[in-house]
Amino acid sequence: MLFGVNRFKLLAIYPYGGPMSEQDLFNVGVGLISCFGGWLLRIIWQAIKDLQKRDAELAQKLSSVEVLVAGEYVKKRDVDKLADALFNKLDRIEDKLDKKADKQ
Repeated sequence: MLFGVNRFKLLAIYPYGGPMSEQDLFNVGVGLISCFGGWLLRIIWQAIKDLQKRDAELAQKLSSVEVLVAGEYVKKRDVDKLADALFNKLDRIEDKLDKKADKQ
């Protein structure tokens, strides 16, 4: 008894005028648990959708980086020009070594 009123009757006033049966309490409990479970599943579903959106954005950024990297290869003419300059320097070094060897 809580303040002269049965606590069970106070908590379980049924809209149809009588106290709730055990089955009604069970149904209400299952309904509340189901509501909480549905809310939790909705939050998880939204988090998954957000992660999928971020994943798509990152995949797009990665593909744009791949395009940039693939577009920045050294051109053949630049490599040929560098090779010619390098071989000219090596030829000059060889000539200097030959001149020095002739002096000795």
